[in-house]
Amino acid sequence: MSEGVHGYSDFAELDDLSAAAYGHAVELGRFDRCDIAGRLSLGESELDRVEQVLRLLKLLQPMPGHPSVLVPVGPDVAAADLVGGAENQIRDLQQAVTDVRSRLLSLAPLYFEGRRLRNRLEAFDVINDVSAIRSMLDSLGKNCRQELLTVQPGGPRPAFVLASARDSYGRMLERGVHIRTIYQHTARSDLATKSYVRDVTALGAEFRTADEVIDRILIYDRETVFLARRTEAGGAPAAAIVRESTLVEFLCKVFEYLWDGATPFTPETAKAEAITDDLKQSVLRLMAKGYKDEMVARRLGMSVRTCRRHISEITEELEATSRFQAGFNVAMSGILDQFKDEF
Repeated sequence: MSEGVHGYSDFAELDDLSAAAYGHAVELGRFDRCDIAGRLSLGESELDRVEQVLRLLKLLQPMPGHPSVLVPVGPDVAAADLVGGAENQIRDLQQAVTDVRSRLLSLAPLYFEGRRLRNRLEAFDVINDVSAIRSMLDSLGKNCRQELLTVQPGGPRPAFVLASARDSYGRMLERGVHIRTIYQHTARSDLATKSYVRDVTALGAEFRTADEVIDRILIYDRETVFLARRTEAGGAPAAAIVRESTLVEFLCKVFEYLWDGATPFTPETAKAEAITDDLKQSVLRLMAKGYKDEMVARRLGMSVRTCRRHISEITEELEATSRFQAGFNVAMSGILDQFKDEF
């Protein structure tokens, strides 16, 4: 019977000639080689092939008591004979799968109770494997039910990241998930990011920008928080998954604080000039703190070249010939008085 189970490809051999021979055998009540060869003009080798096909498909079977005589059987009988064993195996496998699933799912209450007790002791899990991080983010996104809050530092988003986010966020918004995202002001100048924001805003998401934000944060349903851990250049990526309710609540408040102070990002009405002024003030503030160009650029999510262009414009506006003189002129002019609470 195992030959029949592994021979499903033999159905492809039921060609028109074999089917015609089967029809003649049904009319005759038996497979008469001479008669069928004459009716269909078959040679010996072709007649042998047709007979072999019909026997493999169980459409011809030996007559009880006369094994040399082949008689046709109904297609339903042939099908039952041919695949009956396979169907039994499938039923057995399905039952085995059902049994295993039932036994494992019976452990679900024990698992969730254990996780509840464990979460009391463990505030977060640290993940250092890239594939595990991606898998965790995918799982959190698929299981998000009500709200996703995100902070995305670093300025413009890479095109491949936006394409992936457009698909995943689209599915979440269709499920009724409310999404709010904070970018940095520098993302407003990127065409790909503006196009993405326009598309996803049309689906119901909200975006705002700020001059500076903290590291990447994703908050799912105010229950689970994904924190990307900043690493040195070339270092392995890492992330922390926070579940402890007090820490999650605190991070939600941090997000709301950043959100309240951020500027709505609507591509059609974005006030580029006002944002540019805000950026220059931020550059000026960080310069006054003594940060180098590279650090200023990193904090504001822009390239070092763009940062230096802003510094050059500021230096020119202050009628300074050097960065040092610009700092001196700022101190003397009192421009930084608005930032006195920060020093």
